[in-house]
Amino acid sequence: MSYVFRPQETPSVAVAGTAGVFPVHRIYCVGQNYASHAREMGANPEREAPFFFSKPADAVCPDGSRLPFPLATENLHHEIELVVAIGKTGTNILATEALDYVFGYAVGLDLTRRDLQSEAKKKGRPWATAKGFDNSAPCSAVHTVSEVGHLKRGSITLSVNGELRQQGDISDMIWSVAEVVSSLSDFFELCPGDLIYTGTPAGVGPLKKGDKLEGEVENLAKLNIKLAEM
Repeated sequence: MSYVFRPQETPSVAVAGTAGVFPVHRIYCVGQNYASHAREMGANPEREAPFFFSKPADAVCPDGSRLPFPLATENLHHEIELVVAIGKTGTNILATEALDYVFGYAVGLDLTRRDLQSEAKKKGRPWATAKGFDNSAPCSAVHTVSEVGHLKRGSITLSVNGELRQQGDISDMIWSVAEVVSSLSDFFELCPGDLIYTGTPAGVGPLKKGDKLEGEVENLAKLNIKLAEM
């Protein structure tokens, strides 16, 4: 058997402190996992079961990327997030065992075409075009659990052109990392290489061409991204 054309390279992100890379299998995202963000989006932050959406694996892009401004939007928004990197295969994982499946943690951005998302919400349509576009999942280097342990608290921030836009603490997540991993595994077989973007604190807002973004989660490498001016 031979491919009819050369397959695309496997998307990957760096592993901090090593020459290795983390091959990305799938990207999952948790919606409205901070009460403050749920409120600013007009939703009720009561602790119901988490809901999920996804992005293509090749939407990931590394720290230091210079990104073209996305097509088909006039209202691109930033959402800074803690990212969980999965290192073991599993389904129907108990919350008490879920952290055993975590390889490490990173800083991510869930870039969002807010205008398309708002229109999709009004019409009851999926969010694919609003969330799953090219370069919509910037991600820092992954720090292994053996290096940083399991993150349960710590500041999470995003600055745009040096101005603080988002600030929170990962302890404010409605569903903990263990609960997110457990719940997601009820719907999908989690595999090594999966990334889970765990939600964003309040302060999401618009971006423009030429903006410089710096995201940070305490004890992890910073994520720096620039939007191209043209």
